[in-house]
Amino acid sequence: METKSVFVTIAGRANAGKSSLLNALIGEKIAMVTEKPQTTRTKITGVLTEGEIQYVFIDTPGIQIAKNKLGEHMNRAVQESVTGIDAIIYVADVTKKINDIDRNAIEGFKGDRTPVILLINKIDLLDDKGAAAERIAEFSELMDFHTVIPVSVSENDGLDILKEEVRKLAVPAPHYFPEDSVTDQPEKVIMSEIIREKVMILMHDEIPHGIAVTIEQLDESVTRSGEDILNISATIFCERDSHKGMVIGKGGAMLKKIGAMAREELEEFFRIRVNLQLWVKVKEDWRNREGLIRNFGLSNNTK
Repeated sequence: METKSVFVTIAGRANAGKSSLLNALIGEKIAMVTEKPQTTRTKITGVLTEGEIQYVFIDTPGIQIAKNKLGEHMNRAVQESVTGIDAIIYVADVTKKINDIDRNAIEGFKGDRTPVILLINKIDLLDDKGAAAERIAEFSELMDFHTVIPVSVSENDGLDILKEEVRKLAVPAPHYFPEDSVTDQPEKVIMSEIIREKVMILMHDEIPHGIAVTIEQLDESVTRSGEDILNISATIFCERDSHKGMVIGKGGAMLKKIGAMAREELEEFFRIRVNLQLWVKVKEDWRNREGLIRNFGLSNNTK
């Protein structure tokens, strides 16, 4: 059997549905999903092997106007992810008008011959389905796309058509990942992202973007009853003392909520009982400090 592979970058503005798309295509939740922008900060690789074909999807941070050094790193991650691959899926929210971020991103694709698939997402939110045709026409003025597909990722509508189009772009090549792999993310990264997602879901808008999570200790042990248990100690970093107090909450109530939600998903993902210990520390203005950005694993510098 001749094996084939296809590497695809998923790009688009913040909150267009890129991470939800990755999770839906892979069939596992490997990327954080919240309604807040800047949820995805680094490149996330999802792997799906079906017969002779291995799909490798690379989710990227939402393209944005960078307001700090972390934002610059996030935009650089997108730029680095659209070179040397077999296709690009550009995800657009049908309910949002085209802006300069879309125009600049698409203009950057023109210098390469990489096929670009335009995915018009969230069509389930439209009362007037003609609005999708209008958005497609507007985008089509910017570029001659390989194909244009209206979808609803949340309703799993149209994703079979997308997958078929991507399948056609697969080329003869070995499978670069084990056939049972769903991601190349290290376990500690998955753990920290699950915890950070819960902070983003539960906290106010001004706090989550200044949050980073690191796994300090990780080991397995056995309970007295003989049950395997995964012991995780994690630190939640925020940028202000006032934010630290809010993350902890009155009597530790908020931190307990974060821990309970994170523990449930960690146990589901890793299929083992979890003992999770959370700590909160302050690193002022860390999003503008290169050393801390690197320490938190959010730098895309290759030097």
